[in-house]
Amino acid sequence: MKKIILLTVLFTLPLHAQLKAISYQDGNQKLNGFMVSPTKALANKPGILILPAWMGIDEHSKEVGQNLANMGYHTFIADIYGEGNYPTNTKEAGQQAGFYKNNVTDYHRRIQLALNQLIQNGANPNNIVVIGYCFGGTGALEAARSGMNIKGVVSFHGGLGKAEDRNITEIKAKVLVLHGADDPFVPEKEVLGFQQEMKDSKADWQMIYYSGAVHSFTNKKAGNDNSKGAAYNEKADQRSFVHFLAFLKEVL
Repeated sequence: MKKIILLTVLFTLPLHAQLKAISYQDGNQKLNGFMVSPTKALANKPGILILPAWMGIDEHSKEVGQNLANMGYHTFIADIYGEGNYPTNTKEAGQQAGFYKNNVTDYHRRIQLALNQLIQNGANPNNIVVIGYCFGGTGALEAARSGMNIKGVVSFHGGLGKAEDRNITEIKAKVLVLHGADDPFVPEKEVLGFQQEMKDSKADWQMIYYSGAVHSFTNKKAGNDNSKGAAYNEKADQRSFVHFLAFLKEVL
């Protein structure tokens, strides 16, 4: 009964925390993110950076940001693409996301700039977790790989691979990967390669699989047809959020 009540509370939180549009720069490129400040911050002012899926900032990332701020976390939703580059369809999203996956230095810089905004708007610079969804989940792992000053990263149904010619360095941030067991977009070779990377990098890592879940299992707008490879899964969504909160409690 207690577990059912907990889940009900987690997924019906009133959205009291307000989104504040924040414009910032990467050279001449204007970026447009969102800060969500808690009405009552937790001790040590923990911060959470949210990296959205491949379509860019969406209602899902905003809802997550507001829910986390209601819990007391300083939250910032990153703009990776920048004004004038927002995709309007999946083809454009694939091109944009593909660029940053193939040019990880640019991806790292955009993540760090967003991280700076989170800190400038109240988060403790030494008490931060980076989370991401799909393409953003890949970004969360890149934040760990690049050695950013963060306590941990969480990937929700994200891509796990990296270029084979990249060096493996020690990963100090704790890593949590929340993964659909039937995700067709992340082949077994990529999963095994990621797990070996985590071992070689001496990371403190966890990977949790959700049965019957494919890609985008937290996205309610993804439909419910698993045959398309991406679909919402309510049970996996709720379970992954509980695992995520347990991770936050541990690392922050």
